[in-house]
Amino acid sequence: MKKIVFLLLGVFFVLSCEQENSNEINDQTPESLDSQKLLSISEINAYIEGELKQNGDLAWLKAPANVVWSAAMHSGNVISVGYGRKGESFSVQRAPELIEAKNNILDIVRDSEQQNKLSIVKYDDNVLNFVDVEITKLETVIALQKADQIRYIDTFYTDYLQEENGPQKDFGCTQSGEKINGGDYRVISPNAWLPWNFDIHKVSQAWNYSTGAGITVGLIDTGISANQNLLGNGFNDGASSGRFVQRFGTYIDSPWWWSNNIDGPNDRCGHGTSMASAIASPRNDDGMPVGVAYNSNLVAYRGTADVVLEDYHERKGVSNALKALGNRSDVKIISMSVGYPWSIGNVKDAVRYAYGKGKLIVAAGGTSTGFTNWYGVIFPASMSETVAVTGIKDNGYNRCSNCHDGSKIDFTIVMQRAGDSGRNVPVIGFNSGARNYVGGSSVATATTAGIAALVWARNPNMTRDQVLDKLKRSGEFYPSRNSKFGYGNIDALKAVQ
Repeated sequence: MKKIVFLLLGVFFVLSCEQENSNEINDQTPESLDSQKLLSISEINAYIEGELKQNGDLAWLKAPANVVWSAAMHSGNVISVGYGRKGESFSVQRAPELIEAKNNILDIVRDSEQQNKLSIVKYDDNVLNFVDVEITKLETVIALQKADQIRYIDTFYTDYLQEENGPQKDFGCTQSGEKINGGDYRVISPNAWLPWNFDIHKVSQAWNYSTGAGITVGLIDTGISANQNLLGNGFNDGASSGRFVQRFGTYIDSPWWWSNNIDGPNDRCGHGTSMASAIASPRNDDGMPVGVAYNSNLVAYRGTADVVLEDYHERKGVSNALKALGNRSDVKIISMSVGYPWSIGNVKDAVRYAYGKGKLIVAAGGTSTGFTNWYGVIFPASMSETVAVTGIKDNGYNRCSNCHDGSKIDFTIVMQRAGDSGRNVPVIGFNSGARNYVGGSSVATATTAGIAALVWARNPNMTRDQVLDKLKRSGEFYPSRNSKFGYGNIDALKAVQ
């Protein structure tokens, strides 16, 4: 059976008792909750679902203290605390007020936990204004929620998207090759496969004006497979030349909070390799699918194990990758086909850091099988600093089988056959010589990042906002904006002309 890459595996089980627990929690005041014992996973899940359905997000800082504390106790006893005033996401040189705000957090935790500062601090970022601390007491959460200059509190609770029998670390992953339907590509010179949806978005016509040369795209995902030559030594193959691909790793594959052993840049999932292909696979002479910006440079970061940012080290890996790409003057675009149902403080801070460096950040609107009918755009695509993209079918504006839509979507990409949900976009596979299909808002995002590279290469002196304006003007609905699909399908030819 053909596979669709999921951005979020939304298959979760809400027990009948959870609704009762949700009503009980929501009917009580924070003060009464604070006196309760440790909440169960089902009780925490019920609270989370209630917040998502009512507010479209989850803010742990405003949650009842007992909910926050219980979530922390179920997830390693570590919380992340963002400090400073509203909007102070990062600082290269910290003002005395910020230093004081951080020290106040450490003093609160030290006094409540009766531990020294060295033992409670698990991570202290040198650019983003947050610190990770270990806690064990409900009183610590209560004191932090009452403190001044705290922007957010995050737990690393993961059981909302998982069954209670343990974590599943393969959301969106596939490494097996697939047979590609002959109607889903056509052969172009020098013997490359052109994916069927490129013609819909006039990508091949746009190549008469731009192929992405001179532009560097950053990719934050699960890395690039060491077994795929066309994304390695064969990156300059066929009609692709004079460019580079670089691979880095910021993800730590370890359950321990204090581990610092970076796991390396190589993809162990398959999702990142597929996204790299959609963006920049070479216009090869090997009979393999070509990417949108086949002459662009690519800098890929393995920031996560899969596409769901639930793990402590995944969030830290993505945050560090955003900072690193933000600091590179040659990187213009950052593609992120990863996300989470609710906001993550340190990732949000890092997005704002990279945005402040002028990067065009393209993010997936969401792909799931469990809550597309009631949940809108996921994080970080939900942020105003990102460009949110989703996928649709080839029979009009009908979202793909598992794609999210909503008012925060900016653009759409056609990426699924209406008659067969398994026929999506052909890309090069995890191993050299292999091909597979990839779908969802993930491939829609990578395709949009590739089109942005074509536009920027055609107009190298433009700013991010000018390039984004070009994309908007090429949208099917421009100058209007659709309530679910933003500016609609991008016309790549119009965007580069």
